[in-house]
Amino acid sequence: MNWYQNLFELIDMRSFSNLWFWIALAVVWSTASHWVLGVPFDMVIRARKQGGQAETDLEDMVRINVNRLLYIARVSGLWLLGFGCFFLTMLALLAFYYDMEFAQALLLLGFPMSIVGLLSLSTARLIQDEGSTGEVLRRRMTRHRFFVQVIGMISIFVTAMWGMYQNMSLGPLGG
Repeated sequence: MNWYQNLFELIDMRSFSNLWFWIALAVVWSTASHWVLGVPFDMVIRARKQGGQAETDLEDMVRINVNRLLYIARVSGLWLLGFGCFFLTMLALLAFYYDMEFAQALLLLGFPMSIVGLLSLSTARLIQDEGSTGEVLRRRMTRHRFFVQVIGMISIFVTAMWGMYQNMSLGPLGG
C-alpha cells in the first residue's frame, strides 16, 4: 500500500459515516447560535436581567463588532462575495456533478453559514442605521439568534437526511 491509501484508511473521507463530521456540525451550529454578531448571547441575557453596567458592556461590544463587520464589508465586501460565490460554486460542482461526498459535506456546512453571514451583515446594518440601544438592541440580537437557530435546524435536518441517504445508498464499504 502506498501512503495515499494509508492516509485515506486512517481518515475516513466518507464524511457522512464519520463521527467527526457530525461533531463538527454540532459545534459549528452551537457556536453560531451562541456568538450573535460576535457577542456571546449570555451578555444579552445578563443585560436584560441586570441592566446598568451589563447593558453598557453589551452596547459597547455590539458597537465594536457592528463597526468591524461593516468596515470589512465596505472595504473588501465585493471581493469576499466573489470568492465566497466561487468557493460555493466549486463545492457544488465537486459535490453533485463529480459526486464527491467530502465536497457535499463541506457544502452542507458552508452554504447555510454563508446565509448566516449575510444575515449578520444585514442585522449589523440595521443596528447601525437605527442606532439601536437598550431593549431595541436586545430584541434585535434575540431575533437574529432565533433566525440563526432556524437556519441551523433546517441545515442539520437537511444534512442528516442527505447523510442517511448517502450511507444507505453507498452501504458500509462505500459502494
